[in-house]
Amino acid sequence: MSSKQGDGARDKPLGDGTRLVQAGRRTEWTGMPGQPGGIVNPPVWRASTILYEDVAHLRGATTADPHRLYYGRRGAPTGWALAEAITQMEAEAAGTMLYPSGVAAIAGALLAVLKPGDELLMVDSVYGPTRAMCDGLLRDFGVRTIYYDPLIGADIAALCTDQTRAIFLESPGSLTFEVQDVPAIVAVAKARGIVTLIDNTWATPLLLPALGLGVDVSILACTKYLCGHSDVMMGSVSANAALWPAIQKRGHMLGQMSSPDDAWLVLRGMRTLAVRLKHQGESALALARWLEERPEVARVLHPALPSCPGHAAWARDFSGSAGLFAFALGSTDDAARAAFIDALALFGIGYSWGGFESLALPVDPANLRTAQKWTDEGLLVRINVGLEEPADLIADLDRAFDHWRAALRK
Repeated sequence: MSSKQGDGARDKPLGDGTRLVQAGRRTEWTGMPGQPGGIVNPPVWRASTILYEDVAHLRGATTADPHRLYYGRRGAPTGWALAEAITQMEAEAAGTMLYPSGVAAIAGALLAVLKPGDELLMVDSVYGPTRAMCDGLLRDFGVRTIYYDPLIGADIAALCTDQTRAIFLESPGSLTFEVQDVPAIVAVAKARGIVTLIDNTWATPLLLPALGLGVDVSILACTKYLCGHSDVMMGSVSANAALWPAIQKRGHMLGQMSSPDDAWLVLRGMRTLAVRLKHQGESALALARWLEERPEVARVLHPALPSCPGHAAWARDFSGSAGLFAFALGSTDDAARAAFIDALALFGIGYSWGGFESLALPVDPANLRTAQKWTDEGLLVRINVGLEEPADLIADLDRAFDHWRAALRK
C-alpha cells in the first residue's frame, strides 16, 4: 500500500476504485527488507522449490501460515497479493483460493461442500460447463443434481430434502439473464443448514456483494472482468469464515494453483476494474435501450430493463449493470442470424466476455434447460460490450440489420 496514504484516508470506508488501487499491495510484497520505499506492483515470483537455511528450518516449516514460502504449489507473493485483493473486494470474505480457470474454481468449490449421496440444487440457467460438470463429474461421484427455475425464489423450499447439501446460484444467468432473488434463497438455505454458492462473474462483488447478502461461497471467472484483456484464464473462490477452511483444504488436496504470471496480469487488470465495468455497463445499457426500439428485435434480455425477468430483484440488490446481455431477433431463421453476426465489423465472434473488445455470439438455450422449457420465439444473439464508443457500436449493429433483412429475403 502506498506509504503516502495517511490515517485520515481510512476514517471512512474507501470507494471501490480506491480499494482496487490499494488492495494486495503489502509493503513486504512490494519492497525489500531494510530498505525504505518500494515498487508500485508486486513483482512476479516464479518458484517451485523453496530453499531453506538448514535442516532445522526445513523440518520446522509449516503450512499453517498462508503467507510463508513453503513449496511452489502453496503459492508465493504474487498469487497471495491477488488472492488478498479479491478477498478485500468481497464483503465478508475470510479468504480466497485461486484456480487455473473459472470452471476449475466451480469444481473446487462444489467438491469442497458435497460428498456421495448428497443432493445439489442447481439453477436451470447455469453456465453450460457447470451443467456438464453436474451431469458428468458430480453424477459419477454419487451426487444428485436437481435443476430449479431461476425465478423460484423462496419456493425453492419445496425442493429441499434431508439430502440437500448445497444450492448453486448464477444471477443473472449468462445466456438468458434471469435475475434470482438471492436473499430469499439464502434465507431458505440458512434455515435448513444448506450451503449457498454463487457464480458472481457477471456482476463481480462491485455490483453484487454476494457474501454480504448471506451467500456462503462466491465464485468468479477472473478470465473475464477482473483480467479484462482476454489473455488470461483464471478463477477464484472466496468464502465466509465458516466455509473458508474447507475451500482452502480441498483446493490444496486437488493441487490447484495459478500461474504467477497470470496472477500478475489479473492483479494489473483489477486496478482498472471499477472504471471499465462502469463504462461497459453504461454502454451496454445504451445499446440495450436502442435495440428495444428496433422493429427487427423481438426482445431484449438485460437485467436493468423492466422487461427482463427478475428486474425487481436486480433493482433491489445490484448497484449497477455489466456489459453482457442478449436480444432475440424477430425471426427463427438461423442463416439470417449468422448473416447479422458475420456483418458486424466492431464485434468479434468468440466465446467468453468481460474483455475490452466487443463480442457477438449466437446462443441457443432451449437445449440447456430441463426445469422449465425455454419457449421464447426468435433466435438469441449475446453481446459483450467492450470499451468502444457506444455510437460506433450502434452504427455497426444498424448496418448488420441490413444484412439480416437481406438474408431473410433470400
